[in-house]
Amino acid sequence: MSTQTHGASAGFDWPVRVYYEDTDAAGIVFYANYLRFMERGRTEWLRALGFEQDQLRAEQGIVFAVTAVDLKYLTPARFNDLLTVRSSLSHKGGASLAFEQDILRVADQAVCCRGSVKVVCLDAATMRPRRLPDRLAAAI
Repeated sequence: MSTQTHGASAGFDWPVRVYYEDTDAAGIVFYANYLRFMERGRTEWLRALGFEQDQLRAEQGIVFAVTAVDLKYLTPARFNDLLTVRSSLSHKGGASLAFEQDILRVADQAVCCRGSVKVVCLDAATMRPRRLPDRLAAAI
């Protein structure tokens, strides 16, 4: 279940449950797993706009790659917590996208992790930057 309000940049929510495999020896979400949760949020945002990454590769010859990440860990999430990954598009360039993403604990709306993520659109064959396809750029 997800929500999106007033266009692609307004915000998109995606639910994530913390599984045992997501936690570390202290019983909290292992820090690198927040990146996995954010990846899911961006992928589901794109899917909600009508774009599947495997189809973009097959039909348009493009893939996306993360080029920069800035994360702040604010409060721990623990096993079995229900989280919301909130993704908002903060910038659209010719061949790049920038996102602001928060991971909130549903029970109390505490922000567990806050991040800025930049991705670039690449030609799948050459791995060189390539402009976003027109249809995708228009949807965003």
